Amino acid sequence: MHRVIPDIDRNKKAIPEIKSFRTPNSLGLPAKLMDWTINDVAKTITASQAACIDAVAKKVYKKFPGKENQNKRKKLCKQLRTLAFLDNSLLHRLVRKEFHRGHSWSKNQIVYQQVGYKCKRISRHTYQLELAGLRRGKRNRIVVRSNRKIKGQIRLIHNQLLQRFEIHFLVDHGTVGIPSERRSVGVDKGYTEAFYDSEGQAHGKGLGKVTTKKSDRICAKNRNRGKLWALHRKLEKLDPAKSARILENNLTRKTENRRYRKNQSELTAIIGAASKSLFNGESLKVFAEDLTQPIRNKRQSKAVSRKLNSWMKGVMRDSLRKWANWTGSVVTEVQPSYTSQIDSRNGTLLGKRTGDNFTGFDGVVLQADHNAAKNILARGTDKEITRYMNKTEVQAVLLRRTARCLEGMGLSLLDAVELGWLDSKHSKTQAFKQLLIEM
Repeated sequence: MHRVIPDIDRNKKAIPEIKSFRTPNSLGLPAKLMDWTINDVAKTITASQAACIDAVAKKVYKKFPGKENQNKRKKLCKQLRTLAFLDNSLLHRLVRKEFHRGHSWSKNQIVYQQVGYKCKRISRHTYQLELAGLRRGKRNRIVVRSNRKIKGQIRLIHNQLLQRFEIHFLVDHGTVGIPSERRSVGVDKGYTEAFYDSEGQAHGKGLGKVTTKKSDRICAKNRNRGKLWALHRKLEKLDPAKSARILENNLTRKTENRRYRKNQSELTAIIGAASKSLFNGESLKVFAEDLTQPIRNKRQSKAVSRKLNSWMKGVMRDSLRKWANWTGSVVTEVQPSYTSQIDSRNGTLLGKRTGDNFTGFDGVVLQADHNAAKNILARGTDKEITRYMNKTEVQAVLLRRTARCLEGMGLSLLDAVELGWLDSKHSKTQAFKQLLIEM
């Protein structure tokens, strides 16, 4: 790791270095095919190192929050991009943890540049590729389905599971004009619908029904498979022939894998349509929740846990970023703690969420997701609550704001708890007790 981190522009140097101990003849490959593959691997290593630097920088900001540590953070991030990080025990430890070293045994793919193949259109969505092979002057023909002409660098992958070839290539969607000022929108990611924005619009309705249906189907299927597995094991000695028939005809994964891919495609399509609807071709400044960290200390049933495990929050994040790039928008992730438990009208913890409703201390009922989206929008410009603060620090800031609001009404935090305006769980925290002493 320490040999290659500072040298970002190494792609051209990689080819002669590799060929010094491994020639194309020893692999049975043409020289150009080997050069293209080495170049692609070098780019992948560079991307992996950049991802490692980004992950370590996030941990540095999380470990040293606040304005008082600003210079320390800058110094550590500067060291991270040079060999100086080796002399810092903290950075060295974090880099070793985040950089995923190892070997690749992938033997089913190869990289081609534009000069290594020809693409010919056969029908509307069918193209024929003539690819350079191992024999000089001989080209291999492969027919693929695509909705656009294949060009530029491609990656040819032989999918052994499906027994077919796949072509991966980059698509140029053109350039986007970026305005000087963008409209700001807060987005709440949900289970029943994909996104709910701060302007009161729901995007991706029906996501929860499809996700629940998929989860319930898999659960019922696996229950039945469990019974068949038990019967199969029981009959292994009593009736080996029947046990083998059960294993061959009832316990394979081919049909189930096809159904699973179909379900995943349906969910991805709903999320993609929701993202498209959210941006609507406009360049926006979007504030969304950072849901990369697992939700801890949540007591819930097995059924609820199973459904949440099917919740494709990673696909939501990628979809937002993709459409942001296409529309010239910016997606900024914020600290998600308590965004659904704050009253968006006053920014305090006075109120309670029940299902799709948020009831304020004054009895006013708000749509819960719309209320959360407004809180996310406000948090995007909040100077006190930063993205990498932990939940306890966020709770302390919100309790101070709640105490100031109650003080204006001539009440205290204990009065709010007794009146049922403030959830009693906050009264057990150290921040709550400290505020009582100060007041």
